[in-house]
Amino acid sequence: MMMLGHIAFIAVMVGLGLSLPFHAMGDVGSALVVVGVIGLWRYTWAAINFGRAALFLKWAYPRRKARAMAAYAALPTPAHAYFLVTSYKIEPEVTTRVYQALFRAAAASAGGATVVCSVVDTADARLIRNIFDRMAVDTSNIRLMVDQIAGTGKRDALARSLRLIAGEAPTRRDIVLFVDGDSCVPEDIVAATAPFFTNPEMGAVTTDEEVEIRATDMPLFRDWFMLRFNQRQVMMSSMGLSDRVLTLTGRMSVVRADLATNAGFINQVQSDFIDHWRLGRVNFLTGDDKSTWFWLLKNGYKMGYLPDVASLSMESQPRPGFVDSALTLMVRWFGNMLRTNGRALSLSPNRIGWFTWWSILDQRVGIWTTLAGPISVLFGAVFIEPLALPVYIAWIMFTRYTYCWILATVRMQPFPITYPFLLYFSQITGAAVKSFVLFRLDRQRWTRQSARKARAVALPFGQRLKGWSSTFSHSLALGWLTLGVVLLSGIV
Repeated sequence: MMMLGHIAFIAVMVGLGLSLPFHAMGDVGSALVVVGVIGLWRYTWAAINFGRAALFLKWAYPRRKARAMAAYAALPTPAHAYFLVTSYKIEPEVTTRVYQALFRAAAASAGGATVVCSVVDTADARLIRNIFDRMAVDTSNIRLMVDQIAGTGKRDALARSLRLIAGEAPTRRDIVLFVDGDSCVPEDIVAATAPFFTNPEMGAVTTDEEVEIRATDMPLFRDWFMLRFNQRQVMMSSMGLSDRVLTLTGRMSVVRADLATNAGFINQVQSDFIDHWRLGRVNFLTGDDKSTWFWLLKNGYKMGYLPDVASLSMESQPRPGFVDSALTLMVRWFGNMLRTNGRALSLSPNRIGWFTWWSILDQRVGIWTTLAGPISVLFGAVFIEPLALPVYIAWIMFTRYTYCWILATVRMQPFPITYPFLLYFSQITGAAVKSFVLFRLDRQRWTRQSARKARAVALPFGQRLKGWSSTFSHSLALGWLTLGVVLLSGIV
């Protein structure tokens, strides 16, 4: 069935590509000039990242890992592992799997382990202690600390737990593992990550992710998540070559213990904010992983990627429909990214590395270059040659299909024919969402929470005024983009 889908896809692609009469090629060419120029840049950038990822996976990472393991083996004392887990409104069956995996990993820690669980509900605290008492492995080297707090937010929970860990006086060789309450860690996580901190410049590491989607969720949602994680492996590996990943994944990341318990680090996690020229002070509700990333980045620490270590994220569809679910997640993900993007760009490229700095810049540039292509084609189809549209669709099918095949080589797995469509959906919809969020950085919401963070000014009129200014600024930016595309395409 999968093969038939691929054959049908190729047949439609070729048919659309051949639908344009030869005499109309000149007119269509002028309509697609912006698509071609932007496409050349985007495909070159993608090729650079694929090349860097391949170099990292095949050459750089195996050598770095071997050096780290040798240095760690020479240490007189292994690292003590502090597991920091936050649980809120998570199904009991998921919590059970998460903590069973976590306690197995803690038991396997050669230097012992302390597990700090931050919970709100009494039922969760009781369940976690029950799981711990019933573990079949030897838990004598594990200290369990269940911290039940008021539900004032994840940032307060993390900060309180980090201060509890700081009270244990961790050493420079110890590690803190940040684990979400719906993620399972591998049993050898401590042995796999601690050696990399023998490098004094390494501040944190993050790992590959596997995903498990509920059987009741839409297959399209499952395919979309699998595609995103495949793309993530490529981009993380590319950035891993420079030891400067662009995010410390909130699902599961590891930070050097003396840095994670630094007062500045904890304060940034608990009370992070930006001062925006139009929106005023924007206090961060979500994106604690971006706060930890930025603190380490601005203080000059490296952040590595371990492509052969994977946590398991148990995802669920947040809304009944696929598009609604994707939009809900995109607004949160991209909002977190863009709230930190501006201040990261203000850091010196000489300090964080030119490739890292350019990649951060591309997070913004990519919004507009992605949207420019469809705008150019739509105006070209309306005002120059309607046949530009089927040719553009054929081009999209060809490039996304090729990209998916290249992406498949990373994990050496075949892909469903939904991938090219989902890839284009993610690119265009993602760029549209980013452009929306870029002008509304004060809007934040947790997926599991209905509460929304208040904006910088509490007065109703002030809120409305900011909303109007956001709409005006966003519309103005899209208008200038459209005008530039129309002029460069020679449509007017």
